[in-house]
Amino acid sequence: MENIYPNSYNREIIMGLKTTRMPFGKYKGQVICRLPESYLVWFNQKGVPQGKLGTMLQTMYEIRLNGLEFLLKDV
Repeated sequence: MENIYPNSYNREIIMGLKTTRMPFGKYKGQVICRLPESYLVWFNQKGVPQGKLGTMLQTMYEIRLNGLEFLLKDV
């Protein structure tokens, strides 16, 4: 099977979705991969924070939008 994680940075982001907790807001303390889709859509519309957290929120939004949740299972 072809490597779906082309570099270590992408793998780090994917792994972070399963371990990083939301540091603020309504879902403070919730692991990013478990955030409700509506919250991810809201961030996408209003703008994600800068930095690594923003990258993870945007990545999780794209994963949900495109039905790619399987990417989170084998990391």
